[in-house]
Amino acid sequence: MIAAPAMAAAAPSGGSAPTAARAGSAPAQYYVDLNSASRKELMTLPGIGATEAARIIAHRPYLTKTDLVTKNVLPIGPYLSLKPLVVAMPATVAKGKR
Repeated sequence: MIAAPAMAAAAPSGGSAPTAARAGSAPAQYYVDLNSASRKELMTLPGIGATEAARIIAHRPYLTKTDLVTKNVLPIGPYLSLKPLVVAMPATVAKGKR
């Protein structure tokens, strides 16, 4: 999971996306990275079960989160419900692999 750039809060233990901070403080937002999240992390998203998580993993890498729809991984309805909860971080270049 990735913390939103505007928030510098630590990830809550056993958290899921999104997660609210303690009462009385601003809510903290955490994103699930489509390119690096585990099956278990993907399954914390609304409408994502084991089958959908496996499809997301099988179609990696994603340049943008909209690739979920353009690559026919998810229909538009489920995509719209998880769109605010996910990001597609670019893969880093491995050392010596240029």
